[in-house]
Amino acid sequence: MIRIFQLPEYSQIKLESLTEVEDMEMLRQKVAWVDLQDPTSEQIKEVEIFYGIKFPTRQQQEEIETSSRYLETADVIKINSTFINIIPHSSKLEEHEITFIISSKTLFTLRYFDSRVISETVKKVKQHPSVYVNPSKIFLAILEARVDFDADLMESVSKYVMEIGKKINHDNKLDEKILLKINDSQNLTMSLREALFDKQRVLSSLLRNEDLMLDSYNRLRIIIKDINSLIEHANFNFTRLEYLQSSFLGLLNVEQNKVIKTFTVVSLVFMPPTLIASIYGMNFKFMPEIEYGLGYPLALGLMLISSIIPLAIFKRKKLL
Repeated sequence: MIRIFQLPEYSQIKLESLTEVEDMEMLRQKVAWVDLQDPTSEQIKEVEIFYGIKFPTRQQQEEIETSSRYLETADVIKINSTFINIIPHSSKLEEHEITFIISSKTLFTLRYFDSRVISETVKKVKQHPSVYVNPSKIFLAILEARVDFDADLMESVSKYVMEIGKKINHDNKLDEKILLKINDSQNLTMSLREALFDKQRVLSSLLRNEDLMLDSYNRLRIIIKDINSLIEHANFNFTRLEYLQSSFLGLLNVEQNKVIKTFTVVSLVFMPPTLIASIYGMNFKFMPEIEYGLGYPLALGLMLISSIIPLAIFKRKKLL
């Protein structure tokens, strides 16, 4: 699908093909934003030919080299960025790539996912069309919305980490599910941090383009400052998760030591009775106690006494 946003009111037109528009001059002069969502190869090709631009392939969108994430030419700036969402009712992440192409008159976006950030930006530019008069301002509006969304994600992760900490501190039953939750939170935090680093590098590169960002320099600095704060928050969460992991493993080790100690004490308690039973279980012909009438209850008594004595010693030494 192709969506175009026409100045001055940012009226939206949904198209399957640019040929559906009769006024071609309007497409060239009055379109501030062209958004391609799940486009076909024919739609991409059509937009490329009409506006004289070149979109990356899906494989190129996912490349992590700096030259693939940010490319500046004489006519346009190409930016590939990662948008992260948490799958509802789970702690799993979805990572989506989006491409921005900023020209002197128009912003182009290419994506293969539905984005709440884009929807929020569309509402914003329609409410204040006089503010977003050029493609760089629209691009910054999208980034601002994305950073706000990242902040909400970071807050959700922080709450999740706090819940894990409370469970470790107050729950007497420790199981592997807690360790899995810690691992999931670490993956979430690392992915968020990588996405924030990606945006930080892109915006730092944009700062060098004085011609494009001259009237948006202060906004750009504020966004970078917000991203730096989120990165610090992510680092704090990661440090806290490492502490929780160490605490959990320490408590688990204590529990394991208790179990080992219990089995050790039990084995020591049963060792003397086992020795007595072994001795009187021998089948030698000449054993004086075999002819003794009270031999059997005496052996049982010795076994009982030999069990009680170690128990009493262990209890006195507070080993039980």
